[in-house]
Amino acid sequence: MQMFFRVFTALATAALLLAPPAALAQEPAKKAPAKSDAPAKGKDLYPPGFFEFMLKQRTAQGQPDTPELRAAVRDELNTRELLVREAKKQGLDKSPGMKTEMDLSAQTVLVRAYMADYLKAHPVSDDVLHKEYDGIRAQMGDKEYKVRHILVEKEDEAKDIIASLQKGEKFEKLADRSKDTGSKANGGGLDWNTPSNFVKPFADAMVGLQKGKFTTTPVQTQFGWHVIEVDDIRDAKVPSFDEVKPQLAQRMQGQVVEKYLRDLRAKNGY
Repeated sequence: MQMFFRVFTALATAALLLAPPAALAQEPAKKAPAKSDAPAKGKDLYPPGFFEFMLKQRTAQGQPDTPELRAAVRDELNTRELLVREAKKQGLDKSPGMKTEMDLSAQTVLVRAYMADYLKAHPVSDDVLHKEYDGIRAQMGDKEYKVRHILVEKEDEAKDIIASLQKGEKFEKLADRSKDTGSKANGGGLDWNTPSNFVKPFADAMVGLQKGKFTTTPVQTQFGWHVIEVDDIRDAKVPSFDEVKPQLAQRMQGQVVEKYLRDLRAKNGY
């Protein structure tokens, strides 16, 4: 865009300089110049404050404050203003659809600014974040399990699979009977998981197994009947508080916003 306007300006200037004197002399000598809304050459068109605001945005995004950046910002703002003026000449700003879209955009900016101020005034303390971290860590447990399972529709099917395992048949082969298509292709393997990743009956049965053992009675969940085998057990790899603090803060801030919105709706009978 910048290159386009620079080339256009250069060509227009060159055309004027190359015009023959006779052509210039054809204009009436004392004709008053027509009035124009165009500003004096080099004058910025955009409203006061726009330049500082956009420059601050760009530098906040990591762009260095250089003469080149300032020129680019000024050029963009002037171009925007010219386009806005042309749009208004056509009455686009008065059309119902466009006005609604502009109002919604303005509303979005205002809401975002208001919620940013609210969160700044209601920060989530490190104590709250630590408590949330400790709760999640306790829920995860201190062990991870590399587990397999076979999921079937009926309890008798699960009992038949257990009987086959007790006779020495391979778990991976029997997994062909599983209705869990995701793990079925991997011999029933669910890879490494903490107990918190599973529904309680499944997790309880898994935690109760030793390495290399399978359940000798079917385990029922809302998904059906499971036969579970634990391939391996290891200490859980839990990230430190500092590693997950940004994600925790974002999560807790979301809860602060949700509570505020619930209270706001209730207060206004919504």
